[in-house]
Amino acid sequence: YYTSHDCILNGLGSSWSHECILSGIMSVKGKKVLHMDRNSYYGGESASITPLEDLFKRFSLPGSPPESMGKGRDWNVDLIPKFLMANGQLVRMLLITQVTRYLDFKVIEGSFVYKKGSIYKVPSTETEALASSLMGLFEKRRFRKFLVFVANFDENDPKTLEGVDPKKTTMRDVYKKFDLGQDVVDFTGHALALYRTDDYLDQPCMDTINRIKLYSESLARYGKSPYLYPLYGLGELPQGFARLSAIYGGTYMLNKPIEDIIIENGKVVGVKSEGEIARCKQLICDPSYVTDRVNKVGQVIRVICIMSHPIKNTSDANSCQIIIPQNQVNRKHDIYVCMISYAHNVAAQGKYIAIVSTTVETSDPEKEIKPALDLLEPVEQKIVSISDQYAPTDLGSDSQVFISRSYDATTHFETTCDDIKDIYKRMTGTEFDFAEMERKKNDIFGDGADQ
Repeated sequence: YYTSHDCILNGLGSSWSHECILSGIMSVKGKKVLHMDRNSYYGGESASITPLEDLFKRFSLPGSPPESMGKGRDWNVDLIPKFLMANGQLVRMLLITQVTRYLDFKVIEGSFVYKKGSIYKVPSTETEALASSLMGLFEKRRFRKFLVFVANFDENDPKTLEGVDPKKTTMRDVYKKFDLGQDVVDFTGHALALYRTDDYLDQPCMDTINRIKLYSESLARYGKSPYLYPLYGLGELPQGFARLSAIYGGTYMLNKPIEDIIIENGKVVGVKSEGEIARCKQLICDPSYVTDRVNKVGQVIRVICIMSHPIKNTSDANSCQIIIPQNQVNRKHDIYVCMISYAHNVAAQGKYIAIVSTTVETSDPEKEIKPALDLLEPVEQKIVSISDQYAPTDLGSDSQVFISRSYDATTHFETTCDDIKDIYKRMTGTEFDFAEMERKKNDIFGDGADQ
C-alpha cells in the first residue's frame, strides 16, 4: 500500500460525504487515491448508528433502551440527517461516480413550513399554490404570477426577464415587483430557495431564481416532495463509495490511526500511520485531523427525538421536512426538522425519528429549538448534541492540505456540495464541470452506465 499516491483522504470523519465524493471524483479523473480512516466503521461523526444500544452508549444515556423500542438491530439512526434534492448536485455527483447502483432511495412524503405556530404544506406548483391555506386569494394570484415568472426566467432571453436584471436586481426588489407579503417572502426564501438567513434579499436575484427552479424541478420528478433519502440511512452512502473505490484501484483502510501529517518546506508530502509513511501530493481531510489549520465559526444543536406517532398536521406522513423560517420565531437562522421512520428501515416498526437542528445563537440552545419540539410532542426519548463548526484557515494553495467545512444545520446536501466544488477548485485550479465529469464517466462505464 505504501507507494506514492496522488491524493490521500483522511477520515470519513465528521464530513464523510466530502471525503467520499472527492475520492470518487478524483478516481474518475484518473488520480491514485488512498483513503484512510481512524475509525473501524464507515462514516465517523455522521455515521448511522446501529443497534440502538450503541446510540444510548454514544450519548451516555443511563440504562439500555426500553423494550417498547423494539429490537435494537432494527434501528439505524443518522447523527447528522440530510435529505437529497432529487435534481440537486449530490444526486448528479452520485450518478457521475456510479454509487447509485448500490443504493435504494425513497421519496420523502412532504415538505412543510411553519407560520404563526402551525405547519402548512409548502406550495410549489401553481395548483398547490391556489389550494394552499397559507395565503389569501389575492396573495395566491400574485404568488402564482411570481412562480410562472421564475419558471420561464432565462437570463439569455430578454423577453422572459420582465425588466429584471439577473446580475443587478436584488431579490427584495423582485418580491416587491410581484407585491408579495412578508409570510410569502418567508416561505419562498426559506422553504423553496432554502436559504438559512435573510442575507440573500439584498443580493442579485439570479441565485435565488435558480434555487427555486431546482426545488420545482426536483419536485416535478417524484411529486410528493423534492427530497430523497436512502433506505437504511445515510451510512449506506460511504459504504457505496468504498465499493466504488475498488473499481478504480483505489485503496480503503479502516482502523488506521493518523499519527502525523508530514510537511516539508510548507507542503504536505505524506501521512504517518503505525510507524509507516504513505506519501502523497495532496491531502484531503476534515477539521478534526488538523486543528491548527481551522477556525471555530459557530455551533449547531441537533436533537434526536424518538416517537411512536407521525407529526401532527402532516397527513400522517411517515417522512417529512419542516422548515421554521427565522422571522417566524424572531431568530437569525432557520430551525429544521427532518423526520424519517420504520418505512426507511431506520427504526423499529411503528417508530418515528425526528431530528431538529439549528445554528446556535444564545447561551441556551435548548430553549432556541422549543418551537420545533412543541410540534413533536409527545417524545419518548430525546438526545441532545451540540457540535462546534469549523472552517479552514489554510486553503491549501501552498500546503496542498485541503480541509472540508463542518456540517451546517441544513437538512439537505446543497451546501455540502458547494464545499465539495470549492475544494475541487482549490485542488485542481479549475471549476467543477458536471458535463466534463459525465463524459469521463461514460469513457469508463460506457453510455448506458446510469440506468
